[in-house]
Amino acid sequence: MLDVLLYREGTRRPWFYRVEIAMNLFAEASVIVEWGLMGGTPCRRVSCHSDLRAASQAADSYRNRALRRGYIRS
Repeated sequence: MLDVLLYREGTRRPWFYRVEIAMNLFAEASVIVEWGLMGGTPCRRVSCHSDLRAASQAADSYRNRALRRGYIRS
């Protein structure tokens, strides 16, 4: 549904951070966060929210946290 992809240059390989909002089968909004080294196996966190507004606020907080850590939009 909605997707944000951020990058950060590391000492070895570049890192990525992805935040996505998607609807699940139970009519809830899920926030999917993936991060890791480019070309590697990503780590993933999924959180479910009762409505789209709560999911959007959670996704914004994940995105803002990544931006504070040095990730940038391409």
